[in-house]
Amino acid sequence: MTAHPALIEPETAPFALPEPFLRWFAAKGWQPRPHQLDLLDRVEGGASALLIAPTGAGKTLAGFLPALVDLARRGKVKPGEPQRGVHTLYISPLKALAVDIQRNLETPVAEIGLPVTLETRTGDTSQVKRQRQKLKPPDILLTTPEQLALLIAAKDAERFFADLTYVIFDELHSLVASKRGHLLALGLARLRTLQPDLRTIGLSATVSDPDELCEWLVAQRPDARPKADLITVDGGAKPIITILDSEERVPWRGHTSTYAIPEIYETIKAHRTTLLFVNTRNHAERLFQELWRVNEETLPIALHHGSLDVNQRRKVEAAMAANRLRAVVATSTLDLGIDWGDVDLVIHVGAPKGASRLAQRIGRANHRMDEPSRAILVPANRFEVMECKAALDANYLGAQDSPPLRAGALDVLAQHVLGMAVAAPFRAEALYEEITSAAPYRDLDWETFEQVVDFVATGGYALRVYEQYAKIRKTSDGTWRIANGRIAQQYRLNAGTILEAPMLDVRMVSRKSRSGLSRGGPVLGKLEESFVESLEPGDTFFFAGQVLRFETLFENTCFVSKAPDADAKIPSYAGGKFPLTTFLAAEVRAMLADPARWGALPDQVSDWLAIQQKKSVIPKADELLIETFPNGKRFFMVIYPFEGRIAHQTLGMLLTRRLERARARPLGFVATDYAISIWGLGDMGAMIDNRLLSLDALFDEDMLGDDLEGWMSDSWLLKRSFRQCAVISGLIEKRHPGQEKTGRQVTVSSDLIYDVLRVHEPDHLLLKATWADAATGLLDVKRVSDLLARIKHHIVHRDLDQVSPLAVPIMLEIGRESVAGEARDDLLAEAAEAELIERALG
Repeated sequence: MTAHPALIEPETAPFALPEPFLRWFAAKGWQPRPHQLDLLDRVEGGASALLIAPTGAGKTLAGFLPALVDLARRGKVKPGEPQRGVHTLYISPLKALAVDIQRNLETPVAEIGLPVTLETRTGDTSQVKRQRQKLKPPDILLTTPEQLALLIAAKDAERFFADLTYVIFDELHSLVASKRGHLLALGLARLRTLQPDLRTIGLSATVSDPDELCEWLVAQRPDARPKADLITVDGGAKPIITILDSEERVPWRGHTSTYAIPEIYETIKAHRTTLLFVNTRNHAERLFQELWRVNEETLPIALHHGSLDVNQRRKVEAAMAANRLRAVVATSTLDLGIDWGDVDLVIHVGAPKGASRLAQRIGRANHRMDEPSRAILVPANRFEVMECKAALDANYLGAQDSPPLRAGALDVLAQHVLGMAVAAPFRAEALYEEITSAAPYRDLDWETFEQVVDFVATGGYALRVYEQYAKIRKTSDGTWRIANGRIAQQYRLNAGTILEAPMLDVRMVSRKSRSGLSRGGPVLGKLEESFVESLEPGDTFFFAGQVLRFETLFENTCFVSKAPDADAKIPSYAGGKFPLTTFLAAEVRAMLADPARWGALPDQVSDWLAIQQKKSVIPKADELLIETFPNGKRFFMVIYPFEGRIAHQTLGMLLTRRLERARARPLGFVATDYAISIWGLGDMGAMIDNRLLSLDALFDEDMLGDDLEGWMSDSWLLKRSFRQCAVISGLIEKRHPGQEKTGRQVTVSSDLIYDVLRVHEPDHLLLKATWADAATGLLDVKRVSDLLARIKHHIVHRDLDQVSPLAVPIMLEIGRESVAGEARDDLLAEAAEAELIERALG
């Protein structure tokens, strides 16, 4: 929210700010920045606009200026005037960001003396407050995509949005690239129908393709692709980023950076406030505990992630804003635009997995354009050292690698169609025209849209005999409307696209007595149902920053007590692992292939690569290295694509099937972000040398045909993807009034439907959506396809007598995350890590 001295005088700007605003800027010793006035001028002229500016450039104030100026001009409601609807919507990807923006926006509103009311509406907002907001809307409503879906599905949506003038999208790049963005784009299309003169403002600091976002912000037409105006702000102080050059040995494997805890703690002590980012909630809990273990000075250190109770998260956010904390361990819940008090350092523990994500996170330190953000990267293992260096170089070059926009998902569209019927009866032709004005759905053909409407109306051909799947019906006047009132209630309970693993409340027991447990203690947050089911009474685990003892499971609540002196298990969170971006993967390959760049790496890493060069080979940037060697009683094939864990798992599955057909007798494989290791009973190196196994044939692109289809049809992954599509589309309702289905119930329901559709309606809408999701998300087929095309005729094979230095990290993963082929084997259970490394290094 902070504005800073501008390069031009206000009177030279194309639009002059009203006097109260100029007085406020002057009282602060500031002047409005050129891009703030430029955006105001364009939007006042009727345009929509995308503002791309570095951290600390006053983006948020720029985005709100048009609304604040217009509201100041409009003034208060006079006695006898009708109640006004909401004037400005601010859409945030994070609940915490909406709360933070409200807190920061209230200051200039009060100091300027503006007649403006502003409130937040998120999943944390009470039902009482939501109802009051519907009856008496604030001038500015700060909300999330899920709440917008509910607001436009209300019967009074037309009244609520009658005065809507602006919609502001903060951190737009993070909103649009997922199914959540598809739902938001459809919501924006409905808002344009309600208010054709609506103007949109997009704000972002990291954008790889501005044209895509400019198109997303405005209504699309069949014959054209109009764009919003683009305002780009160059400059800003370059960040100061370093990679921890630890005196400790950098591990060969692992993801937690435990080796560096003492150095991380000393760094925290040397700074005012430090934000420590990690990629998973599991890692956040572990890092927080490790820091408290060494926190001899009892520095105030807090924990923040999405599974914690809202009250605990709000306490942490308030303490951060008031500069009462020395450090916060956080996941992606805090990595967007929030201006957290006096943060002067960001430590990224583990590799960031993307250049754009790193830029976003390090911008949380010294949240000002004219002061450099300071960050330290702490790699968890030797491969991550190279990944961190690649991310650091990309950041200095200003490279971005946010994912491209996808065509709109059909399960999301089905949910939206139902929501529009909940709001009011609709005509298919008019709704189709509205939907195709949204950028993700502009290429949607009429036949597919009809199939979506039929799915919402019947569940599809194979399910139309079941009344429960009939959500809407066509009436005699040609409109579609909901089948009954219960449908509306169910929609409101199940709207949205964020599907985490089934969760249970974690509640502290207030006391124990001879008669049993008193269950009236506070709720600490939520845990995955599958993790809780693995616990037995008396088991302990880390959660909410403390060691807890599992007492009992009752209905949807996990009851726990404090166990401060016990050893603990770690919660196994299902979500949060980011894939390695294609950009960083290419940079790591290039770095590996160029010994001249090794000098920028720590000695222990550059020495490791030098030994690899002597004992085997370092692949060129366009080559795929494959090493084969015996180890113990098994034979190994290690492949180094550097394409990310998801693509590697898919490739490993397909290669295992092919090796089985080639009689190489594979037993299993394991995949990391950097490599794949397949082991078996057959000597794959000898088979290659004797031309019994062709690597060109093994890695032929045709594996993405019948092999992929055969494996996916039999794989649990496809059922998992179908389950998500079924819940998002509304076919399976997770929540019911007064109750919620358990993960087991949802799984059983979706698996039964999946089996029916595969047999009786293989071209069903949801099966199409499932394949599309699996190809881009769970399996990353496009990336595998690009890999196979890239390495054609560029495969380098080395048949070795023993494990190579480069293979050690993935060999140490075996037995921890293996996926079985024809059989399972606890390989290397007897081999200690030190022995394996000694053999590799000789």
